Amino acid sequence: MPTTKKNDLYNILLGQLLSQDEGIDAEILTNSALNAIKFASLNRNFPLISNILLKASSDFQRNNSSLNQIVFGSHFKNPVGLAAGFDKNGVGAGLWNYFGFGFAELGTITWHAQEGNPKPRLFRIAKEKAALNRMGFNNQGAENFLKTIEKQKILPPGNRPCVLGINLGKSKITPLDEAHKDYSLSLKLLAPLSDYAVINVSSPNTPGLRSLQGTKQIKKLISTLKDLPNCPPLLVKIAPDLSNEAIDEIARVAMENGIDGIIAINTSLDRFDLKNLKIKTGNTLGQENGGLSGLPLQKRGLEVIRRLRRSTDNDLPLIGVGGIHSARAAWERITAGASLVQIYTGWIFEGPNLVPDILDGLIQQMEKNGFRNIKEAIGSKEPWK
Repeated sequence: MPTTKKNDLYNILLGQLLSQDEGIDAEILTNSALNAIKFASLNRNFPLISNILLKASSDFQRNNSSLNQIVFGSHFKNPVGLAAGFDKNGVGAGLWNYFGFGFAELGTITWHAQEGNPKPRLFRIAKEKAALNRMGFNNQGAENFLKTIEKQKILPPGNRPCVLGINLGKSKITPLDEAHKDYSLSLKLLAPLSDYAVINVSSPNTPGLRSLQGTKQIKKLISTLKDLPNCPPLLVKIAPDLSNEAIDEIARVAMENGIDGIIAINTSLDRFDLKNLKIKTGNTLGQENGGLSGLPLQKRGLEVIRRLRRSTDNDLPLIGVGGIHSARAAWERITAGASLVQIYTGWIFEGPNLVPDILDGLIQQMEKNGFRNIKEAIGSKEPWK
């Protein structure tokens, strides 16, 4: 079985930058990468670019039928996806399959274009393989997102090499009592592009947004979006900071109101024993606003998936995200009940090899357990061997 090397070009060029909190601003580094990805996606059929992408696909993709599954009506070639937050404006929509991803979640997108919170707003916490962000749903808005996707000539849903989800948030200027209208405008416009859509009510960086996780508010939001004539499969993304009782309640509401899946978890306001750690600003984590992501969330992410698996009676697809930096972490999330997993912070720190490393690890674990398909591993509670 193919293996990947850790001393690859990515780590040689970026390892030093990513191993320290100081240096080039994390958002500038991310935007530089996205500009290159945007150019490649727009020109992916040009001979030079296509040759590079062909080489990338041979390195990163794992075309193994045991990884295939149908989830909420979409065919996933493998269960590893890019989490929302990296490709906010969909500039790489035509490219993510070349990196080995079975799916990519684009956004978060809001109806109104918005600048987001003041900079700096994204910080590396290298030693802990974590990040702190308070981006604030910075994006170009739903109408510009549509134009960006159209320029890339993406195949329609159901015909793509990579499933594409669209993560929707509330515009900051929209009052909370009109949030359902804001989400509805975005989804009505973007539904024809979406293999699935996500109601993001769990970011800590838009004032009041997490209050939409309340029973009355989330029911109104779900009802409004489900009533759209072209509503795609609809998922909700929840926060890690909810109590067990609140998680159970969201699961109940989701089941009763036709939600097609739950994504757990978003970034956290908890500092996980790191509140006294100083970051680039000179302040401690406990003094800074924003959501924590990365390795410190691994344990909580696993706990929430286990809780959701029980509270949905194993009857609702779950997507596990948060602190997945290895094949073992992905396997543990799947055997706890997740049908799919997503990576973001781990992908940044570990590099593109993380995707094939996870896929190789999943294949090996299925072979050791006698599983013929990844579906058999979901909720199996089989430990890493």
